[in-house]
Amino acid sequence: MRYRGRITKIFITHLHGDHLFGLPGFLCTVSLQCGSTPSKQHVDIYGPVGLRNFIRMSLEVSHSQLAFPYSVHELIPSEDQCPAEEYKDFSSWGPANGCSPEEQTICADTKGSYLLLENEQFIVKAFKLFHRIPSFGFVIAERDRPGKLNVNKLRELGIQPGPVYGKLKLGSPVLLENGQTISPSDVLGDPVPGRKVCILGDCSGVAAAGAAELCCDADLLIHEATLDDGQMDKAKEHGHSTPKMAAEFAKLCGAKQLVLTHFSQRYKPPGQITEGDEDVTVLKTQTENILIGQNVILAEDFLTVNLKIKKPT
Repeated sequence: MRYRGRITKIFITHLHGDHLFGLPGFLCTVSLQCGSTPSKQHVDIYGPVGLRNFIRMSLEVSHSQLAFPYSVHELIPSEDQCPAEEYKDFSSWGPANGCSPEEQTICADTKGSYLLLENEQFIVKAFKLFHRIPSFGFVIAERDRPGKLNVNKLRELGIQPGPVYGKLKLGSPVLLENGQTISPSDVLGDPVPGRKVCILGDCSGVAAAGAAELCCDADLLIHEATLDDGQMDKAKEHGHSTPKMAAEFAKLCGAKQLVLTHFSQRYKPPGQITEGDEDVTVLKTQTENILIGQNVILAEDFLTVNLKIKKPT
């Protein structure tokens, strides 16, 4: 966790304790990385309504003071995201309850998605999932990068390397001394397509009409598969998925690579199996039986998946 001091964005899928209770401690650890001097680093935290009160109260009761400012942006869930008896209306915990000016309470659009972040590099959206309590998936989409500069053409136009190159690369037209305007499209190659990562945490399916569209052509899809296909009824009863369910969603959205995660404790890697355990590779096999010819990765602690930069189309 050597990079924790650089963290500026945190996304929480849902408010079950195993996904939430560690957050106050983690924030305090990040704070320690900042040292004793207050930091200008601002941390934005995104998650369901109720998250802001939980963080505020946890830090207050434990007398914890963070060395950096933070904001909590809450997503408004809906009743179709969990069984009726599990739904709790936290609308009274909204902006009026200790919300700072830079914090937001975010509502879904007509397709069940939420715009969380938009800058020059990324667009991050959330979408509704169905679980025992309201849960959310996340899409991190990298914007297309400018194409390669045609240096030879620039030299033919009498433009030497310098600040002008940078302006054109950033998409700004340039007015030359001779009165000629050079447009970026005149000297840039085809743009480099951005990459897309989609993360579906605890869920037994999507509750957002536009989920597959948001995840369309994902370069990497991370999807939970808690139990094997033989226990699908049990998985659904507890708001979870199986390899088949993950594979079918991957197929629906045309994901190029699938990582399975959130396995029941009963599944162990080969070589670590004891009495009563099952081989975790059965989850991989069941998924690959549907995604013919596509490699499926089983998540493990500290796993790194490299996504190559795409070639211009």
